[in-house]
Amino acid sequence: MFQIKRNCLRCLHVCNLLMSFLILSTNADHGNIVKVKQGKVSGIELSVKSGYVTAYLGIPYGEPPTGRLRFKKTEQRKPWHGVLKADKFGKSCFQNREEKFAQFPGTEMFLVNNEMSEDCLHLNVWVPSSKPKDAHVMVFIHGGGFESGTTSLDIYDGRVLAYAENVIVVSMNYRVGAFGFLALPGHKDAPGNAGLFDQRLALQWVSENIEAFGGNPDSVTIFGHSAGAASVGFHLISPESYVYYNRAIVQSGAVTSNWALNSEERAKSLTLKLAEALGCPQTDNDAIITCLINADTIDLTEKQLFAKEPYALTQFLPTVDHDFLVDVPENIIGQSMKRTEIMLGITKDDGNPFTLLGSSDFNIKTESSIASEDLQERLKRFFPSAGDLGVQSILLQYKDWEDGNNGEKNREAMELILRDYYFACPVKSFARYAVEHQNNVFFYEYDHRSSTDPWPEWMGALHGAELPMLFGKPFIKKGRYTKSELLFSKRMMKFWANFARTGSPNVDTEDGFVWPLYSLKDEKYAVLNLNGSEVNQKLSMRNCQFWNFFFPSLLKLVPQVYPGKADSGKKGNIVENLMNLLSLPERKVPWLKVEKFC
Repeated sequence: MFQIKRNCLRCLHVCNLLMSFLILSTNADHGNIVKVKQGKVSGIELSVKSGYVTAYLGIPYGEPPTGRLRFKKTEQRKPWHGVLKADKFGKSCFQNREEKFAQFPGTEMFLVNNEMSEDCLHLNVWVPSSKPKDAHVMVFIHGGGFESGTTSLDIYDGRVLAYAENVIVVSMNYRVGAFGFLALPGHKDAPGNAGLFDQRLALQWVSENIEAFGGNPDSVTIFGHSAGAASVGFHLISPESYVYYNRAIVQSGAVTSNWALNSEERAKSLTLKLAEALGCPQTDNDAIITCLINADTIDLTEKQLFAKEPYALTQFLPTVDHDFLVDVPENIIGQSMKRTEIMLGITKDDGNPFTLLGSSDFNIKTESSIASEDLQERLKRFFPSAGDLGVQSILLQYKDWEDGNNGEKNREAMELILRDYYFACPVKSFARYAVEHQNNVFFYEYDHRSSTDPWPEWMGALHGAELPMLFGKPFIKKGRYTKSELLFSKRMMKFWANFARTGSPNVDTEDGFVWPLYSLKDEKYAVLNLNGSEVNQKLSMRNCQFWNFFFPSLLKLVPQVYPGKADSGKKGNIVENLMNLLSLPERKVPWLKVEKFC
């Protein structure tokens, strides 16, 4: 359903590259020359409010990962001669454009908007006016399910954040999809996690060069959204990344998210499916990888769709490669997490717009209610390994049985199921690990639907709702946002930048709000909304107990889910097993041990 047209893919940049700069007011000034390790770079001045920032766009940080490097970690960019003109974004990494969503602003804003190339490892630097000295640095990692995303998107423009908070903002492209995360475990030419190594290489570049832009290499905060947040989490548990950053912000995603990691078995299966779709010989692993390395770039991009399972949220993902990731997170997170300050959270309606994945047609106008029978069928599609009993347990936990035929309440139940399962409970699990590892943790729930949001009102503060406020969009698109949203955006930028500067969001807050530390005792968190921040506690406590303890334990008792692993004959029938399960003392199971369905 994500069909891309070859001609469009090859020529997309002709008009889109121009469109991506329409919002920029620029003063070309190639006197802003900076000398980095690889050579000299000139930037461009971008107007912001009554001032400007200097942007250095499209700086190459890695060698083109082509040939035998297609699925492997690459090397630092070789030096260049003369002055590199860094006044436009670099090419995006290859990915499929979801044309089904291209005509709707709510999804089009996240679709690749410029030319694509395998030579895509570029980064961008936004520097406040009057070149600073020892400025704090904020490095953003974009999301996109590890299969899409690019830094040239309007929503990731870092100039307002840099200007308003006097910080240096950096963003980087990294390989996505099969190019970044294809793996044939154990094979030297496709070990996996190339995209994560790209990110680390970009962080190394920042560490080695940011001082030339007026930044402090000893004060670098990495922050990311969705798959970018999970990426931040992987850097938090991968010791070789530690030296390149100080603090971390995790937004709606974590290594504890079930969609963030492939088992070695699934990674291999996806690789073989892709090879089959490309007509590669199935004789041996060397022949398969050689064929994939030599495959046409467009074909390799398009054929990834043939390997994707129905209703799968993600496809090619990080996996255990015994290099970047030496074991599954649940086995190493308690011992190898970096000791630092961490801020993390979700949006109130993070389950949207994924609710629409359960419908056969993309139609936001007709998804405001879900019939009772449809709710059950959707759950079967989202949780194919759960069996009837597993689906019924989810319904028992979330459905309003006193008003079971209420379509809007059924829709709200589906939204909450997806929010908790995909985001809230995994992020809370990661927060628990962080606190247990003696890190200072700040947790938030973002609860504001933008006045410019093209999605219907019932979707609320959906996945990514915080990004426009965090990157100061109300200050670029004046007149489209309310005055209250201008102030709210200013407050959001202040919270994030305060944390980057000090490890706490509680510095010079105009309203006197005190954001509490997150603890395992009371689990206090900040609710961020237009009306001023407030403090709540124990977010989705009962539901997360269900997902982290009851549901995976229940699946182990159902023979048809795990054939050969459940012995109901020796332990009585399912009802007796459930009664025994319910009588067990509460125990901490922060990692969701459920068979992957996506």
